[in-house]
Order: sequence, then C-alpha cells, then structure tokens
Amino acid sequence: MSTTFDLVAVGSGTAASTAAFMCAKAGWSVAVVDSRPFGGTCALRGCDPKKVLLGGAEAVDFVRRMRGHGVSGEAFIHWSELLDFKRSFTEPVPGERQEGFRKAGITTFRGRARFVDEETVAVDGEHLHAGNVLLANGAMPAPLPFEGADLLLDSAGFLDLDALPDRIVFVGGGYITMEFAHLALRAGCKVTIVQSAARPLVKFDPDLVDRLSDTTRRLGADLHVGTRVTRIERRSGGIVLTGESDGGAFRVEADLAVHGAGRVPELDDMDLERANVTRTERGVRVNEYLQSISNPRVYAAGDAADTPGMPLTPVAGMESRVAASNLLEGNHRKPDYRAVPSVAFTEPPIALVGLTEHEAVVSGLAVDVRHGDMSDWFTYRRVGARAAAYKIVVDRDRDVVVGAHLLGSGADELINLFALAIRCEIAVGDLKDTLFAYPTHASDAAHMLRS
Repeated sequence: MSTTFDLVAVGSGTAASTAAFMCAKAGWSVAVVDSRPFGGTCALRGCDPKKVLLGGAEAVDFVRRMRGHGVSGEAFIHWSELLDFKRSFTEPVPGERQEGFRKAGITTFRGRARFVDEETVAVDGEHLHAGNVLLANGAMPAPLPFEGADLLLDSAGFLDLDALPDRIVFVGGGYITMEFAHLALRAGCKVTIVQSAARPLVKFDPDLVDRLSDTTRRLGADLHVGTRVTRIERRSGGIVLTGESDGGAFRVEADLAVHGAGRVPELDDMDLERANVTRTERGVRVNEYLQSISNPRVYAAGDAADTPGMPLTPVAGMESRVAASNLLEGNHRKPDYRAVPSVAFTEPPIALVGLTEHEAVVSGLAVDVRHGDMSDWFTYRRVGARAAAYKIVVDRDRDVVVGAHLLGSGADELINLFALAIRCEIAVGDLKDTLFAYPTHASDAAHMLRS
C-alpha cells in the first residue's frame, strides 16, 4: 500500500512537530512517523519529566541548607509520590499530541521509518511517497565499546524507575549523569560517577565545573575522572564495573549502572544510503538551509542534523521553524545560533552562554574576564548557598559581553539576561546602569560587570 504526502516528518518531538504543524497549516498533506509514543524526548523522556523530578531535589536541598537558619526538621524525597507527580505531566502527552495532529489534518503512523528510495519511506510495510522528508527523529544513547554496556540503563529508564536502588553508578559525566546524580544524592542514594575526561560537563567553564565537582563530592558522591570503563558484569549482589585510571585498576559495585556518556543521532537503521542521504557521526549533512547536501527532498532538524547547534530543545524548535519556512517558500532562511544558553540542572545549576574564556582568546579577541566567588553575596548567603561563582567575558574593544558562565541558585534564569545582552550587543555600560528589581539574581549582574 502506498500513500502520497507533501511532507513526511520522522519523529514527533519539537523538531518534527513544529514543522509538521506549520506545513499542515499552509495546506500541505503531512504525515508524522514515530516508533515511540507521540510527544518526543523532551516532553516524555527528557527535559520536562527530569525537571519535575528535580523539583523534589531542589526542595530537599533548600530545607537542608536552611537548617540552623530558622528552619528545623528534615525533608525527604518520597520517590513513588514524586514519580506519580512526574507521570501526571507525561502520561497525557501522547494522546494530546496525537489529537493535535488529528485536528491539524496530519496523518500519523506508528513504527520505525526506513527509506526505500530517494522519495519513499516505509513504515511497517506501508510505503509513504514523500514530496519532502524532514528527519527529526532525535538521538539515542551512544554505543559504548566495552563488554557489558548493554547492562546500562538509559535516561528514559531512569526517569521511570518505580524505586531508586541504594547504590547507583553513572558512566560518563555529561548533563544526564550530573543532573540525575544530584537527584539521587538528595534521595539518599550512594552515587558513583565514572568519567573518562579530566572533569565532568566538559562544555562548561572548567573553573566553575571544578567548584561544582567539589560540591558534588561534599554531597557524598564518589566522582572519578580520567577513568575508563572496561567492563560491566552482573553479579548476584548487583552490578560490578571495572576500569582503568592513571592510579591503576578501578572497581565499583552497585545495584544499578546508568548510561550518561553521550547521545548520537538515531539514524543507523533508516537505510539512508537508499535515499542518497549523506550523514556524519553528528547527523545528516545539511547545507545552510538545513537541506540534505545529497538529496534535495530531505531536510533535517534537531539532533538528527549535523549543524553547529547544541542538542537543546529550543535549538530543535528553531531549526524546525527554519526548515518549514524553507520547505514552504524555497531556501531563504538560515538558522541563527547566536547566544544560545545552556544549563545543567544540578543543584546548584551551572549555566553558560556565548564564548568561553579560552574560545575568546583563541578567536583573537581582546577580552577582559570578570570573575569571582558569590557565596558571601546577599543573594546566596540568605539561602545558605555554599557554591556560587561567575565568569563574564567582555570584548574590550566593543564593550559588550561575549560570554557568561554562572554557578549558583538562579543561574538557570540569570543566564537568559546575558543571552539577551550578547544577542542584542547591549553595551556593558548600559547593563551596569540598568535598574533591576532588588534584591534579585538579576540585580547582581551589574556587580559582576563592575568587578
């Protein structure tokens, strides 16, 4: 059986749905294909459910920090209740997304999509003839080159655990590991982190990451850097992970091992070669309009596309809008990756936007780097915060911020102010002279820029 559509979008998350709705609104016949429940990673298995669970960790951490400062008693995470709360957000999503597709006139298909030829996608034996295809099917955990890697639980599985085990080991040191580790630590778990690089969160400012690492260790985590996993095996007592480091052999026992060592585009089983779609390890090779360089019928967005964009939901949405605009009107619009903020929702959170200090120097800019510890500033001292710091990179010649790096409560919101400043090239003098509501995190920005 074969059906013809103007657009077949593979995936049902932000990168796929945004374009699908835009094209359907313009009168195109649109199909959406997904092998998982409709809604995508962010809404079902990523950002949103993670943030709901982390709300429990934030509450527990706040109470513990304020003990002896007017707050008494103890706070605990009741995992089953917290999980039920999380599911109240995620469980309605597939039905609501499918109903949204239906109302928009979008046809939905459940199953794995594979190319038959340059203009045909097969889904469970049905052939979808596509005038255009948007590959927006996201990412999956990166394959790991050691025996027993199949014993690792992925992030989706962790977010749906009915109970947290006593001992958890996280392999890798990226967003997933650090965020989940901080949640598990507040829930009373024994946490071990095994990272092959010299520090976790390698994209963030190293000085701030070192401070966050110290905090993570103070919370009770065993954080091992420069350590390579060589094997994982199941024993009667749980999981045994072995590895190597400069200090010699490494071994840890746990009840559960979690994959936090990166994600890659979920494209391997799509038979891209049949459609003449060229890809790299980072995704489909696209031109500046998000169009495949080898098959003009195909566009890609989000984690499936090899672009300079970070693997973040706002980037996926922006790329999807760009792809839809180019599909509907011809190639005329390019994605804009300026000043995209990123946050690791540890407790406290760490955030970045723009250039790191190293990147600014390498690029040849004459920069002033304004940095300092904020733990004794009113904003942080009043809530018992022990880790708070900043680093602001200023282009001396233009007197504008080109990079901002924050650690501390409120960093996840304050980083947006700096993103706006970088994107709009607001002069440092104007930022310092702006009157922000006081006392707030934003009101500290002027002090960061004066130092």
